[in-house]
Amino acid sequence: MQTNLIKRVADNVAVVAEKIQNRLERRRMVSLQPNKPAIGNVLISYVLDPFTLKPGEPISISHTQHWECLQMAKTFLDLGYNVDVIWFFNDTFLPKKDYAFFIETRWNLQRCAPFLNKDCIKIFHSDSAHMLFHNAAEANRLLGLQQRRNIALSPKRFEHPNKAIEYADCATVLGNEFTMNTFTYANKPLYRIPISAPTLYPWPENKDFAACRRNFLWFGSGGLVHKGLDLLLDAFSQMPDYHLTICGPIGKEKDFETAFYKELYQTPNIHTVGWVDVTSQKYLDIVNSCLALVYPSCSEGGGGCVINCMHAGLIPVVSYESSVDISHDCGVIFKENSVEEIKQAIQNISQRSASELQQMTRNSWEFVRENHTREKFTQVYRETIEKIMSQHAVKKELLTYV
Repeated sequence: MQTNLIKRVADNVAVVAEKIQNRLERRRMVSLQPNKPAIGNVLISYVLDPFTLKPGEPISISHTQHWECLQMAKTFLDLGYNVDVIWFFNDTFLPKKDYAFFIETRWNLQRCAPFLNKDCIKIFHSDSAHMLFHNAAEANRLLGLQQRRNIALSPKRFEHPNKAIEYADCATVLGNEFTMNTFTYANKPLYRIPISAPTLYPWPENKDFAACRRNFLWFGSGGLVHKGLDLLLDAFSQMPDYHLTICGPIGKEKDFETAFYKELYQTPNIHTVGWVDVTSQKYLDIVNSCLALVYPSCSEGGGGCVINCMHAGLIPVVSYESSVDISHDCGVIFKENSVEEIKQAIQNISQRSASELQQMTRNSWEFVRENHTREKFTQVYRETIEKIMSQHAVKKELLTYV
């Protein structure tokens, strides 16, 4: 009995210690200096992980935000600015110096705005659709699942809405026309930045398009209903001659796993793999055995999963809300994301000739090679910041003249 009491106390102490550590991490700020006399200060409210790595420790490729945030900081360092970085979860930070730029991704800008110098250029860096659209889209998908299957699951991707776009002077947006349109109501300048990809893959020379024409992949992160996996499970369970491989954190959403246990683990043509490292041979083996990525997500801010799979040689069969530019000669965009439409699209693309499928794949692969790389992100982000600087300099000069 005494041993159990000691264990409970120790467990409670460990929980409290972890909460304190998390709280301290939320309040942490990393400061960087350029290799020349600084011309000003910049604050980036995004992620901290890439700035706290040990020597030789690689940047996480679990999300493009890690490398992209680091590159954003490098851009301002190269331009001659000191750079402060905080986590967007930081709820205590207040500016104690003048900032030439405040880069925001969630909530800190609206809280800090009254304390900023008047000439600070405030940029909302959007890596998702507007949160009101984002949350409403997931709620509609959950409602649709409830009405279709009598299953009521909890939302996994809901986020507290922010007013960063209202407080910003302008915004940089990772997504395409879809994502940008969710912000046009604010009447702020919007600049598109092409989302990057963590890994580039060579053209799959030996891929057998005739052999893989009936094999498809769902590859995504958390928010399984948000990203349309329930729709695919309903569709493929009705198409035994077509195969679906599932790569994602299925085990982390127990209610979904329980509701779809039969489809996930007891349906012969559905193969649940789980999370897969995109740099692994296992991932390459999977994509080389599949024809296309099927991804009927309800809201994205750039479609990183889609971009990565296109780099790996998969044809995109996706929703408009996946926020990736897909032309008719390299993929398919769903119009309504219904189970019947998904089934029809899968059957239609499988019936195309092997040569046509190979050409679609080639077009898709070449498109992301040209438009979605780390080099392209670096180039466009710097050009955009320089453009914003130039426009604000002109505006300031006009105001001074008046």
